[in-house]
Amino acid sequence: MEPAKKPFWSLPVSELFRELGTGPEGLTGSDAGGRLERYGLNILKATRRSDNLHLLLGQVRSPIILILVFAAALSYFLHDRPDALIILIILLISALLGFWQERGAANAVAKLLAMVRNTATVKRDGATREVPFEEIVPGDVVELCAGSSIPGDSVVIESRDLFLDEAALTGETYPVEKAPGEVPADAPLARRTNTLYMGTHVVSGTAQALIVQTGLRTEFGKIAERLSLRPQETDFERGVRRFGYLLMEVTLILLVAIFAINVYLHRPVLDAFMFALALAVGLTPQLLPAIISVNLAHGAKRMAANSVIVKRLASIENLGTMNVLCSDKTGTLTEGIVRPYRALDIDGAESEKVLLYAYLNAAFETGFKNPIDEAIRSYRQFDLSGYQKLDESPYDFIRKRLSILVSCNGKPIIITKGALGNILDVCSWIERPDGTRVEAAGLRGQIDRRFEELSTQGFRVLGIASRDLQGLTRIGREHEADMTFLGFLVFHDPPKPGVSETIAELSRLGVTLRIITGDNHLVARSIGRSVGMPDPRILTGSDLRQMSGAALLMRANEVDIFAEVEPNQKEQILVALKKKGCVVGYMGDGINDASALHTADVGISVDGAVDVAKEAADIVLLEKGLGAVAGGVRDGRRTFANTLKYVFMATSANFGNMFSMAGASLFLPFLPLLPKQILLTNLLTDLPEMTIATDSVDPEAVDHPRRWDVRFIRRFMVAFGILSSLFDFMTFGVLLLYLKVGADQFRTGWFLESVVSASLVVLVVRSRRPSYRSLPSRYLLAATQAVVGITIALPYTPLGPAFGLPALPVSYLAALGAVVVLYVVVADIAKRFFYRLVGA
Repeated sequence: MEPAKKPFWSLPVSELFRELGTGPEGLTGSDAGGRLERYGLNILKATRRSDNLHLLLGQVRSPIILILVFAAALSYFLHDRPDALIILIILLISALLGFWQERGAANAVAKLLAMVRNTATVKRDGATREVPFEEIVPGDVVELCAGSSIPGDSVVIESRDLFLDEAALTGETYPVEKAPGEVPADAPLARRTNTLYMGTHVVSGTAQALIVQTGLRTEFGKIAERLSLRPQETDFERGVRRFGYLLMEVTLILLVAIFAINVYLHRPVLDAFMFALALAVGLTPQLLPAIISVNLAHGAKRMAANSVIVKRLASIENLGTMNVLCSDKTGTLTEGIVRPYRALDIDGAESEKVLLYAYLNAAFETGFKNPIDEAIRSYRQFDLSGYQKLDESPYDFIRKRLSILVSCNGKPIIITKGALGNILDVCSWIERPDGTRVEAAGLRGQIDRRFEELSTQGFRVLGIASRDLQGLTRIGREHEADMTFLGFLVFHDPPKPGVSETIAELSRLGVTLRIITGDNHLVARSIGRSVGMPDPRILTGSDLRQMSGAALLMRANEVDIFAEVEPNQKEQILVALKKKGCVVGYMGDGINDASALHTADVGISVDGAVDVAKEAADIVLLEKGLGAVAGGVRDGRRTFANTLKYVFMATSANFGNMFSMAGASLFLPFLPLLPKQILLTNLLTDLPEMTIATDSVDPEAVDHPRRWDVRFIRRFMVAFGILSSLFDFMTFGVLLLYLKVGADQFRTGWFLESVVSASLVVLVVRSRRPSYRSLPSRYLLAATQAVVGITIALPYTPLGPAFGLPALPVSYLAALGAVVVLYVVVADIAKRFFYRLVGA
């Protein structure tokens, strides 16, 4: 079905229709379903959501675990089959637990993402319908307008003033015009003026296009596959990577040292190797990937309940660490429902003609859907039976004008509406209230004063102009010249109720708001004052053009409002803020926000945004407004706090236990714990920590942004690891000097103390507060109690001997219990001194 002889851009559309088995009315639903089976989903990267094998193998991807599996298998065939089998079973159970957690998290996130899927307007079964991008197939006919993302490589069937942003493919900064036609087969990508490519988007105009290639067969798909493109690393992911390096250093040092010591003491080489590997696994928080995934998925579900949909999980943590939020004012600070306020002539009086011409322009507009035209159409309706639309020149973000050619009693008139300055640029005349025309130059000062007066009051002001075009039935941009200025359209978009309180709440959370808007500085200042900025510091787009990069770097974090900003300047502002050390969020929903959304540490858009903005965003709000963002910030910080809890718990307890084992192996004539016992210890202590996503978080943990601090984690690990080791050595003394136990009873006693103390200390290190002032969630508490009960009961069950854990007398348990209670009390006291000492 696909054209193979010549490149599709060099073929007539009629031939493409024939070869693709379609037509101007598109496909039928059944035909599209068959093609979806044949070509596959229209995606660039296969989703891992249903790839269970990948998730399962991911649980054992650590080189240390793989070496341990190999060593256990070797041990099975050489001498100790029961122990080797037990080790493999424990590793399998750990892997299955991690797999179960991550798979549940992945499925939950997939359901959330389905709520904000991008769709394309497609002709199916003779009618237009919205179809998810991934279900677009070759042969589909799609309808495009400003803001539409191109869902596949395609050719233009028909278009009006169609301009695309192809920077993602060609690096071309300026929009490229596209039109129907044929291009030579050897034309380079940038010269294929009839071809639209996946990964690009419409800047202005309208079109119908025929989809020819989808998924990895597109130009963008080939690049993505060749380069294995990855999203930019987030601040959180960078922190996890650095933490991984820290663990790797400590693990390798202990691995080599312990193995060398045991070989030096003439213990069997394979046993010493298995012991060292088991210790390394015990030190490594192997459930960290699963815990992070579960924490993030839990946070995403909690945020979804508050109308915040997370597209990229790691951005939850970035949202929590964000300390600067850049946002437009429309719909975020203001209600976003533009209301016509007045239609004025040049003298500031109400004008029926201005209102009528504005209604004609808005009523016949068919391009980029926008709230201003909707507001004009609903404000007051006129009888248009005497008017006929002849042509249209759609709005774009370069010239900032929209023109309609209408016929009134056989007389063609072009009516143009847009930003006041851009309208005046094409006006040579001004119409007075009595209908007479005068040259524009003489009244330009009066217009500017009226504009300044209205803008200072917070009104948005557009201009409207017209021109007779006798004998014409088609218009282009060149016809927007020598026009007559008719008057002003004045709109009001009041601040949202409670927005000042929301901005104050963000400030209390340590998040500073920066307004970035294309509106003039007078309107921006008025809105700023009305939402709680008494004397906002303003920088305009013209100021930015005259500033060097170094000067912007100095000023960026001191400015409250960036006004009259051009689309490319938004990215400059965000880069400057990031270079100042800020974690920057950007909230936008327009065509020209995509670059800024990509640049920000966390891009935020809304469900009603244009396709390209939703695609670029990390987080999509189902309800536009800062209130949802403030809630998301708190949820992000709760998620980050719970992730760090696991890190503190795992590293402090594990490091202490492994350090104790390394020390014990120096003076004990036997291995302090068998490899299978070390792995069982690791498995049992991980179980309560799997419920950490449900844990409650102290208010002070969400009151300001927090970031990964590997230096702090290292201090915490050393301080509490040493404390854990001190009580381990106290346990050794109780067992060897007081109770005078043998090797098997020693291992049982230390196993019990190690697991129970590590489980209970979770309740201590999970909060900076004294334990009695910060209660855990019921799931964490129940899991901790269950593990303590199972651990104590294990030596008294048939499984005890299999793990080399004989039963101990009750008096022995009482002595070990006293050590554990003392350890928990001392750890709670030490915690207060630690945080006071490090000043965290």
